[in-house]
Amino acid sequence: MSKVPVSDRTAHVPRLSRFGWLMGLYAENFSRLTRLFEPADLAQGRYVSTIGDGLDLQLEVIAQHAYTTELRLTYGLQDPVTGEPDPSAFLRLYRDARQVEATHCYVGRRWQDVIGMYPPPAEVIGHRMRMNTFLGKWLQYLAEGGHGVATLRAAPSETRAA
Repeated sequence: MSKVPVSDRTAHVPRLSRFGWLMGLYAENFSRLTRLFEPADLAQGRYVSTIGDGLDLQLEVIAQHAYTTELRLTYGLQDPVTGEPDPSAFLRLYRDARQVEATHCYVGRRWQDVIGMYPPPAEVIGHRMRMNTFLGKWLQYLAEGGHGVATLRAAPSETRAA
């Protein structure tokens, strides 16, 4: 039996581009989020998932469109400086493409705030990879902790003082 040098064997293995890797993350996050909460079936509004650990997860369905769902995922924790929920991830679920994209991960911190208005394409993809890797790990953590459709309830409506 002849030995094939390692360099010859790996030369024929196709490489996955960073963009291809990012699209794979979007698909994985779609599967994770759909298994957890089935957000495409939820009406617009706020939901809370409680598992008894004292840290309730908040899911807000911002909008339901024909092929997309816009969401916000956060805890009841607040950033001491801004008073806004943190961590916080804004998500766009594409039902037709079966993908979920984290569009930004902190109030006031859109990609333009983080990497500027005219970043090179590689920097945009790198930023999106970091956000969506974070989202994937967070969704996995939530699933392992016991969050899911069975723990999700409509949030009580807020009453405002007149």
